[in-house]
Amino acid sequence: MTQNTPLSPASSLSPLFTRPPHHLQAVAHRVLSAAQLRARGVSAAQTSAHCLPGGPWQHLLPGVHLLHPGPPSGQERLHGALLYAGRPPVSARRTPQQQLDDGFGEAMVTGLAALALYGFASVPDLEELHRIDVLVPRTRRLRSTRFVEVVRTAALPAPVRRAGVPAAPVERALADAVAGLGEAEDVTRLLTEAVRAGHCEPGAVVRELSAAKLLGRPAVAGAVDALLAEGRAVAEERLYAMVREHGLPEPLWNVELRLPGGPELGGVDAYWPDLAVAVELDTRAPRFGPPSQGRRGGNRGPDRSEDPQWSAYAAKRERLERLGVTVVHLTPGKLREAMDQQATVVRTALMAADDREPAAYLIVLPR
Repeated sequence: MTQNTPLSPASSLSPLFTRPPHHLQAVAHRVLSAAQLRARGVSAAQTSAHCLPGGPWQHLLPGVHLLHPGPPSGQERLHGALLYAGRPPVSARRTPQQQLDDGFGEAMVTGLAALALYGFASVPDLEELHRIDVLVPRTRRLRSTRFVEVVRTAALPAPVRRAGVPAAPVERALADAVAGLGEAEDVTRLLTEAVRAGHCEPGAVVRELSAAKLLGRPAVAGAVDALLAEGRAVAEERLYAMVREHGLPEPLWNVELRLPGGPELGGVDAYWPDLAVAVELDTRAPRFGPPSQGRRGGNRGPDRSEDPQWSAYAAKRERLERLGVTVVHLTPGKLREAMDQQATVVRTALMAADDREPAAYLIVLPR
């Protein structure tokens, strides 16, 4: 550089920093925290000079820098939000290696931004989102700022890596997204897609909504009914697929059983009358017992002892088994996660029919 060449504020530092260091160009989409820059040998003064008007860098968030002058992409905003929320408290000491890691700490993306990472079609992509929700421990003293909304929780869930960043599990991300929605149509669309696309099971979603104290909202109550109906339909489709794909004999679908001249015994989802084997899907709406320690200090767990649906199911199963009918109980989650195993369970029950005492004669009616 000659003396006749005018110096910009950034280029007046030293020849090494006349432009962003090459080894920083491709790091985390060119978004780094101040601590990460220091760990890479860039002083605070050099960072400040690079972020002056007209300089090659810019301040994205407090303590977070964008290493190019143009507008940030959605992915860069996402990384920046996590770096801002994941920075350690002032009192915490970090080793150089910790400063060189992804810098996200315990923070994880949640809400609509996390659902975008999971590929939800009903959610805008990252480029279009005006807000990024980031989940942090309740003890963190952070403020929401610019496009970052800080969401605190008493108990952090285990994050899931999506597109290289930590995201809250789908059920938690859904609850945090629903908390910010006011239209029932939007809530229904989001919850229905979660089940229809196989992201999660209805019971897990309802548990998270209950823990977040959202079930009483008018926009959520009707959406939950649609969610459970969609979950039932999806579970039935998986049951049909299991029978077809695993070569099981075709059953009678969705039938009511009763004794000749006697009372109704209840409905089952599949029944093999010659073998006296029935399959029933457990798609009951979750119920919740006394509060226990959980993600917001009030998570509730299922309490079968006080669930009338469970009591009715257990009584029906007991009646059928007394009459010699083998009842195989399947859950939507088991069908989704381990269909092969569930097909083996049903096949074993069918094969064991010849070794049992003959069942009582039952009348089979469409349900």
